[in-house]
Formats: sequence, C-alpha cells, structure tokens
Amino acid sequence: MTSSKDLKKQLRKEALARRDALDEFWRVEIALEMAETAKERIDFEPGCIVSGFWPMRSEVDVRPLMFALREKGARLCLPAILDKTTIVFRELVRGAPMVEMGFGTVGPHEEAEVLDPTLMLVPLAAFDGRGHRIGYGAGYYDRAIARLAGKGITPRLIGIAFDCQEVERVPEENHDVIIPEILTESGLRRFTPEL
Repeated sequence: MTSSKDLKKQLRKEALARRDALDEFWRVEIALEMAETAKERIDFEPGCIVSGFWPMRSEVDVRPLMFALREKGARLCLPAILDKTTIVFRELVRGAPMVEMGFGTVGPHEEAEVLDPTLMLVPLAAFDGRGHRIGYGAGYYDRAIARLAGKGITPRLIGIAFDCQEVERVPEENHDVIIPEILTESGLRRFTPEL
C-alpha cells in the first residue's frame, strides 16, 4: 500500500510537471490577470499585513498581485528562511536591500522588520477541490501558520496556483493546513469546510 507521503510526492511531481509545461509568456499574462482579480475580489482593511512570496521556477509570479494589494493599502512582507525548519516574514519596503534566500528566491535583508501577516498568499505544488494543499515538502508554511496560531493570529489564507495544479484528492495528514481560498486563472475559489 502506498503511504500518504509517497502519494503526495507523486501528486506533487505530476502537478509541477504540468505547471512547468505551461507557456512562459502565457504565465506572464495570467499573473497580470490574477492581479486584477485580486484587486477586485480580495478585500481587507488598509494597513493589513500581507505576506507574498518571491516566485521560483514556474510558480505564478505574484509580484504584480502584491503590487495591486499594496495599491489598496496593504503592508507587504516576504518569507525569510532562518534555518531548515523556520521562516519569518520580513517587511518588503521599496528600495530596501534584498538578499538570497535559497531555492532561487530573494527576500528582505535581516534588518527589515519582522511582521505577523493577517493575510497570506500561500505557494503550493498541488491542491484539491476541498482546499487541501501539497506544498514543496519542507513544511515551512504549516509550521509558520501554526506559530501564528500560537500567538492568537488566524491569518486569511489564499493559495496561489494555476488550474493545472488541481488534483482529484490530496491525502490528509494531521499537520496539514487547509487553505479555504485558492486564486487561479479561473478566479478566486472559496471552499466550504467538510463536516
């Protein structure tokens, strides 16, 4: 019998292969369209702290989306990898120094203020129609969300992906965080929690 971990690994590999096969120019156009959708559909109070992410490989480029949210009054931050298990979110300020974060990404320098996001744009490898997500396997976001919960913060979570990353069913594990909303080129989808 295949373990949940092995099945997730296989689903991740297949979803990422589909994503990698997308035309890179199409991905640019879609990133701009998703920014427009976000501007229209993602509401928050001015000053809301929004975590984005620096795109790696064939991920949706969320930089236009983050810019659109900044125009609506969001305070932006990006994940900073501290060690093999921990990320924090450092404020992204125009003109401030950026540094390599590994995995082909960059983030704000260690002098940037560490913020606790109340709205998180969450990267993912695959998702299903229930809002279950497969990340990249390191568990950074699951632990970061748990750490925020420990501080009494329940951020609004919005997964960012392409439609081709949807799978029939993600195997569940106890530590998994369900993402109630996913933004793809088809729009912003909201999932109803299972009873």
